Amino acid sequence: MPSNGRSKSKSRQIAMVFDLNKCVGCQTCAVACKMLWTRDDDRTEGTDYMWWCSVNTMPGKGYPKDWEQMGGGYRDGVLQLGKAPDRESFGGGWDFNYDEVFYGGKGTSVHFEPEGESPTWGPNWEEDQGAGEWPNSYFFYLPRLCNHCTHPACVDACPSGAMYKREEDGIVLRDEEKCEGHQYCSRACPYKAIFFNHVRQVSQHCIMCLPRLEKGVAPACARQCPGRLTFVGYLDDTDGPIHKLVHEWRVALPLHPEYATGPNIFYVPPVAPPKLNKDGSPDLEEPRIPNEYLEQLFGPSVVDTLATLQAEMKKTKSGKKSELMDVLTVFRWKELFGPFDKDPATIKLTPIKSK
Repeated sequence: MPSNGRSKSKSRQIAMVFDLNKCVGCQTCAVACKMLWTRDDDRTEGTDYMWWCSVNTMPGKGYPKDWEQMGGGYRDGVLQLGKAPDRESFGGGWDFNYDEVFYGGKGTSVHFEPEGESPTWGPNWEEDQGAGEWPNSYFFYLPRLCNHCTHPACVDACPSGAMYKREEDGIVLRDEEKCEGHQYCSRACPYKAIFFNHVRQVSQHCIMCLPRLEKGVAPACARQCPGRLTFVGYLDDTDGPIHKLVHEWRVALPLHPEYATGPNIFYVPPVAPPKLNKDGSPDLEEPRIPNEYLEQLFGPSVVDTLATLQAEMKKTKSGKKSELMDVLTVFRWKELFGPFDKDPATIKLTPIKSK
């Protein structure tokens, strides 16, 4: 099994926190990333099907389809090689019947649809389906991207030395000139956040908008979010919101911590309303989203996290002050981004620095 021992803990770590209680599934983060990094043009050839940032409806099979059953990560400290997602499990990258709709004189009788064979899966395929039965059906949205893990299995699995973790900020990158397209990185990544460029025969993934970060600009997914739910900053900045949310208040949790990669994308879990009884009255002892399901995603500590959030919400409703609720409310948008609050329109981006 490939292992090169390069995935060591670094001196600083940039992290992100997504407050799932604010996410409305508008896909603005996904589209912002798509337009910047994976457009269907000569500069990004082969990335047409890729969504480095995707918003999944939970519960669901996700993107790529059934990624939680594909394996990877570490078990008892040993690297695990799971399955690399195939092209069909991602879907997307389709050509649509634009000419027929716009120029064929059939605008009132035809609708947009992919040309050729009908697709069976794609990004956000299960939008708003969720789980449960009326009146207790439920769902929530989960933005997903590369976790830039503290112990990235993808780096350990790469046999060509193409992947590495930057000392200065902990971002996981790859040297595409060294990438040989073996896809061990994808097999080892338990989150299946790595894509294969079938045109260029190299793997690719979210680089957390590195050229923007180096100029003091937040990643596109965070900057464009209209809901003020995405925090960006350094984990060791004790005065910043991310350190407080993750380490002080412990209300921001990693996804699937059991994979043992140390993800640096964190989530404030959704606080659900109570279930309804048959007579329509609320069952104050039973949340709409089962705790068991949230534990599957975020680990057993999610129960304590939800209790903390609910206690702080109750405090504010009674007229008391809650620093945690003030931070999550985000009265001033620049509070989201720490040192990365510059306006991208005011700076000139430069190419990514080589290793």
